[in-house]
Amino acid sequence: MNWVQRKIYLYNVTFGLFMLDWWERYLFNILVIVLMWFVFYNGSRYVTDFCKRYVASILLQSLNLN
Repeated sequence: MNWVQRKIYLYNVTFGLFMLDWWERYLFNILVIVLMWFVFYNGSRYVTDFCKRYVASILLQSLNLN
């Protein structure tokens, strides 16, 4: 069993997917993918907005000092 197979096995055992039918596993995996996409998408929007505000505040501070 290689590293990838072990991680897939660990995922199946951790979430109890080994006892589900094939269509229930697909449904659960689709739900996980959608939730991960939602978290990463909104996280990237937040980080982008935070960085823009941080850079803008640094620029304003440097302009006020001169």
